[in-house]
Amino acid sequence: MSRTSPLMNVMQLAVRKASRRLVRDFGEVENLQVSRKGPGDFVTAADVRTDQKLRESLAQSRPTFGFLTEEGEDIVGEDATRRWIIDPIDGTTNFMHGIPMFSISIALEEQGEVTAGLVYAPVSDEMFWAEKGQGAYLNDRRLRVSSRRNMGDAVIGTGIPHLGRADNPGYMAELSAISAECAGIRRMGSAALDLAYVAAGRFDGFWETGLSPWDIAAGLLLAREAGAMVSRTDGGSDPLYTGDVLAANEAIHGRMLRLMRQARREQ
Repeated sequence: MSRTSPLMNVMQLAVRKASRRLVRDFGEVENLQVSRKGPGDFVTAADVRTDQKLRESLAQSRPTFGFLTEEGEDIVGEDATRRWIIDPIDGTTNFMHGIPMFSISIALEEQGEVTAGLVYAPVSDEMFWAEKGQGAYLNDRRLRVSSRRNMGDAVIGTGIPHLGRADNPGYMAELSAISAECAGIRRMGSAALDLAYVAAGRFDGFWETGLSPWDIAAGLLLAREAGAMVSRTDGGSDPLYTGDVLAANEAIHGRMLRLMRQARREQ
């Protein structure tokens, strides 16, 4: 059984407190106040409220840390080397449509490196969490990436470009190449959960472009701590601030990368 650190206890307590109202809001989704934030992207009263509750809880326990959140500005704390990276609802469009595939994502960045991450799915009550060098967990169970080596056996997660997202032709070439070789493609609508699913071995791989740090900061650490290879979609390192992510076990990662490079050359 895992033993959570004081820091992780703070993070888990914050998401559990914030999620109580969020689950109630999800049950009454038709009554939520909605406004447009951008093409295909919505902000809700639930987003803002959850963001506020998370920041209040985390600031109470770690008052010197800064914040980078989807719903607010970049706040530099008294300790400029540490900040929380928060997405109060990753999968807002799912949330708004009554689809229960959404999550709360919190990561701690210290001196430019993510050292702790948590992805919580409120509806299923699944808490994915990791600390650097300590492994990845689902609730109290240790996680490892899948051991599948053949693309023909693999289920791959992805994010499909939509309204307001660029590079649809390039993505469609990649999708065609990968789908021709794998057992299935899944589009969940929450990159944080996609990466958590890679860590849990539910997905054998995942790729997406055009993401923001709050979408993937926690998920990237989860995947790495579970044994995944994590890179940019061009094979480069450190995708956190480029937003182009490829994560999979070693065998599947290598094959996906080769397929994607070939598709881009031929496109």
